[in-house]
Amino acid sequence: MRIGMFCSGGDAPGMNACMRAVVRTALVRGHSVVGIRRGYEGLLEEDFYVGPDGAPEMTLRSVSGWTQFGGTFLLTSRSERFRTEEGLRSAADILRRHRIDALIPIGGDGTFRGALALAEYWDGRIVGCPGTIDNDLVGTDATIGFYTAVQTAVEAVDKIRDTAASHSRMFLIEVMGRSSGFLAVHTAIAAGAEVVCIPEAPYSIEELVEHLKELKQRGKTSVMAVVAEGYPLGGATALQQRLAQAGCPFGTRVVVLGHLQRGGSPTPEDRILATQLGCWAVEGLDEGQHLVMAGMRGGQKVYTPMVEAVSGHNPIPPRLIELIRVMAH
Repeated sequence: MRIGMFCSGGDAPGMNACMRAVVRTALVRGHSVVGIRRGYEGLLEEDFYVGPDGAPEMTLRSVSGWTQFGGTFLLTSRSERFRTEEGLRSAADILRRHRIDALIPIGGDGTFRGALALAEYWDGRIVGCPGTIDNDLVGTDATIGFYTAVQTAVEAVDKIRDTAASHSRMFLIEVMGRSSGFLAVHTAIAAGAEVVCIPEAPYSIEELVEHLKELKQRGKTSVMAVVAEGYPLGGATALQQRLAQAGCPFGTRVVVLGHLQRGGSPTPEDRILATQLGCWAVEGLDEGQHLVMAGMRGGQKVYTPMVEAVSGHNPIPPRLIELIRVMAH
């Protein structure tokens, strides 16, 4: 079997470890792997990996030492052309011309929606690996990059807390998460933040100000609030303005972590998860799986239909939100 592999959408720490696992598992099982650079856009431009010897297929040595690096050595992008019928037909023609039998896309919601669309025009098998720091895909306990993003955010909050305490201020720290608060919740718990603002459980401004006044009365002199970028009342900057208008008892400052969260060497948890998922994606192809996402539930291998994986968002356990409320006292 000739397997095409690529990353698409936002990069996530651990993608390189996942690709290494795909290549080595595939070659051990007697398959060949074609690396597609820059995701769907690279596919449309026939931008394939070429080794030092000029060979178009990846070897065991092609991925040596990839595990510890963040980003993606095959690069990534977003493609507007691929969203069109013409682009999808062209991608299918290119895959057939290069005799690619199966695809392993590594990415998030948009990547898998693209795979579902491509399957309407191409009859090869597709098994995806979840690579996104948002941890918002249904069918896996964690996505590649999530653990590293949490660690990066927690380290930032720990440093900001020193300044918040020194100046008796409240800091609004914005983390990624357009439609999911997983990253915000885990960051808030690990960093001991007093407030977390997420799409799944939004405060009203009045409730938030009342909570802050209670903290002030109990002797809090500084407050850390972790805000998901998709918070319904706006990101951290918009929330700061609303709080000021509603009588917030603390002086506030905003820090937007942004793309900082995507970078860095992956944590051991992400390296292990990525390696397992890459291996399981190849195993899934051998088992005849198609249009599924390889994931992990309770430490076990699972395959979730891509349609289901992108149908909603991985729910945040209510006990975690309650835990933040208890710890904030």
